[in-house]
This record gives sequence, C-alpha cells and structure tokens, in this order.
Amino acid sequence: MKLLNISGSPHVHSDETTKCIMWRVNLALIPALIVATMFFGVNALLVTLVSVVSCVLFQWLIERFIMKVPTTIGDGSAVVTGLLLAFNVPATASMLWIVVIGALVAIGIGKMAFGGLGKNPFNPALVGRVFLLISFPVQMTTWPKVGGIFPTHLMTDADSGATPLALFKEGDLGDATLLDAFLGHIGGSMGEISAIAILIGAVYLLCRKIITWHIPVSFICTAFVFSGILWLVNPETYMDPLMTICTGGIMLGACFMATDMVTSPMSKVGQLIFGFGCGLLTIIIRNWGSYPEGVSFAILLMNSVTPLINRWCKPRRFAK
Repeated sequence: MKLLNISGSPHVHSDETTKCIMWRVNLALIPALIVATMFFGVNALLVTLVSVVSCVLFQWLIERFIMKVPTTIGDGSAVVTGLLLAFNVPATASMLWIVVIGALVAIGIGKMAFGGLGKNPFNPALVGRVFLLISFPVQMTTWPKVGGIFPTHLMTDADSGATPLALFKEGDLGDATLLDAFLGHIGGSMGEISAIAILIGAVYLLCRKIITWHIPVSFICTAFVFSGILWLVNPETYMDPLMTICTGGIMLGACFMATDMVTSPMSKVGQLIFGFGCGLLTIIIRNWGSYPEGVSFAILLMNSVTPLINRWCKPRRFAK
C-alpha cells in the first residue's frame, strides 16, 4: 500500500522546495541590506545579525525543548523573519536588546505558537514589529539620520532625526526629495529608505516566480490612487502620491511581507482584493491614525481576513 504524506502549507505545485524558496527570499533582501549598510554603517549589520541569530536560536530552542520536534532552522524561514524584523526597526546601537525581544515575540508567538511554518495566520516579522512599536514607542520611532556613504561610527539616539512621513505629519516635509526616497538618502528603518533596492529584490522574486504581481501591484496602485485623490483635494495637507509610495514601508510591505504565501490569499482575485485592502488601510492609518506609518497594521488586519477571502474567491471546480 502506498501511503500519502500530509504536510502543512505552503503547498506549491512545482519542483521548488520550501527551503529553496526561503533562501531565494533571503537573497532578494540583500540589495536592501547593502543600501542600509551604505547609509547606516555598522549599525545596520549589527541589528541584522542580532535579529537573525535571535530568530534562529529561539526557533531551535522552541522546537528542541518545548515542541520536541525535529529542528527546521535549515529551511531559512527563521532567517527571513530575522531580516524582515531588522528591516522594520531603527538602525541604532540602543535597539539591540529590543530586537532580541522582538525576535522572541515574532518566532514564539507569531510563528511557533501556531505550529510553525505554514500554520501561522499572521506574518511573524510584523507581529514582532507591532509588539515592539506598542511596547517601546519612543525607541521604535527614534530614527537615525542618514550618515552618508559608509559611516564608520556607531549611531545612537543622539544621531536621530525624523522620517519624511513624520515630518509631513507635523506639516513640514523637510529637505527630502523623491530622488532621495528612491535611492535611500532619507531617515527611517533599514528596509524602507531605498525604493530601488526593494524593487531590485522584488524583480528577482518575480523572475524566479516566488511571488506574483497581483499583491504588490494592487497594494502600490491602491495607495497611489487614494493618496493622489487626497493630494488633488488638498496638496498642502496630504503628501503627493509618488512620495507616498516611495517613503515609509509601502514598498517593503507590498513586495516582501504582504506576499507571504502562508498569510495571503491563494487565488489571483483574492490577492488583488488583499492588496487593495492593504493599500487602502495604509493610507487611512497614515492620514488619520496616531502613527505616521500604517503598513504593518494594514497587512496584519488583512491577514486576519485571508481565510474569508479564500472562501469568497474559490476557483471554479474542474468540469463544473
């Protein structure tokens, strides 16, 4: 008798393995890490190293001593979580111990509490990021100034400055330009300062068919359209749409976190709806919420309705 093996999602109908997919996602994040290192120096590498090592270690400890199952740290998913968590926090020396706490929450609560990879309903890195934002609001919103190409000193809170989103929330965009936002010469977290670096990684994932265009395009276009409507109504109060999508975490969220195959819808129509909801919620939270950024909250909220979207957008059954 031939036995069938049942495993958790993601179920991908191809020769690709979960391990191969995860390590390609890690590779796609390298351009953003390079740009972050260019502008934040050794801090970017330290924060990333602490985040990745902490995520891998906590997953191994939970699997080894709590769940008592074979370890899966070799599949690269914990590294993805560590990189994305690092990309969502300020690159300052004072963040190192806070990142460890975020890694514990991301892996312990966001991932392993539900059974591990393929069973988590929410993106683990965003769970850790939102927990840190609520628990340590001052540290999580104290952004380092861009230190020029390859800064050599350790950046502390004394080197901090506001992001373009925070400045615009206060009624002043400062000296930031669209070119600065596109290339990376602005304040913010490591993963949001350079739109071009994120796009390079996204194009790689699209070419390798790790992700499809539906969620990123729907997310970004929705944010662009709705921010454009607000800007046309009152350009002195609302940021122009190009600057809106190039600043903050829209590019990172749309290309790397909203596209998580475990927490996003399975059908193409469902993915378009998911991206639309993420973009709309992001603009609403940015303009009328307490925080200048809304990507993390928007994606987590849409993660919660993914099962409903999958139920609504079932593909037509064969031969029906």
